[in-house]
Amino acid sequence: MVIQTETGKRPVLPLSIRPHLNQIGLVNWLGFYTLLSKEVRRFLKVPLQTVFAPMMTTLLFLAIFTLAFGKGGRYVGDMPYATFLAPGLIMMSVIQNSFANTSSSILISKVQGNIVDILMPPLSAAELTLAFALSGLARGLTVASVVGITMWFFIDLKVFSWVAVLYFVIGAGLMLSLLGMIGGILSEKFDHMAAMTNFIIMPLSFLSGTFYSIDKLTGIWHQISHFNPFFYMIDGFRYGFIGRSDSSIWVGAIVIAGLDIALYIAVWWLIKSGYRLKA
Repeated sequence: MVIQTETGKRPVLPLSIRPHLNQIGLVNWLGFYTLLSKEVRRFLKVPLQTVFAPMMTTLLFLAIFTLAFGKGGRYVGDMPYATFLAPGLIMMSVIQNSFANTSSSILISKVQGNIVDILMPPLSAAELTLAFALSGLARGLTVASVVGITMWFFIDLKVFSWVAVLYFVIGAGLMLSLLGMIGGILSEKFDHMAAMTNFIIMPLSFLSGTFYSIDKLTGIWHQISHFNPFFYMIDGFRYGFIGRSDSSIWVGAIVIAGLDIALYIAVWWLIKSGYRLKA
């Protein structure tokens, strides 16, 4: 069938066929890739702030603690202190930057009022959650790679298990990306996000065995450390480099996987319900 228009004749598809042209499919791959690409380009456009500044901060931590505690040939177990410290600092940079990427993106969108540009496209809550989480992971991995390569020039870093390194760095990056999304959704202004960063993320990362072995702790402090999920991230990641850990690697792997799944479901529900996202 054809219809007459001002520019001539054009065919008209039957109604039984026309709806199928608008179907996206089980997954909106184009929309998912577009959002992911947009979020990755967002932090890559300002590399001095998002990549090289965290690298410099991490290297300063390495220099300060190595000079303060590593002089005189100090060892942790049977390895130099700097070799023990480096993996913890790399993981700490992943934790902080993965969290900052997603939390800042969502909160800025809410404050500026353009969060609707993210919610209106035909993307499901699962697709939105995964795209944001992967963008945070991308920033965490980028910073970790830059920091690790730079440290390699100063410290004899060797990989004991690539499987452990990749598993824990990816698991940690996803976890903090999802936590950042929760923080961005729940926060209504930048003060709320700063409070979450300063009173939750920073203390947990600093008290997770980054700068010391928890085997040195005694009594209740040693027990409390095992309830800190950040400890399992750093302990497992460090195991991938030095081949020793302060707890069971399998327990850490299960904890990370379980928390990632739980946080993904929580973020999916927040986006699905539109909690503090829709006016």
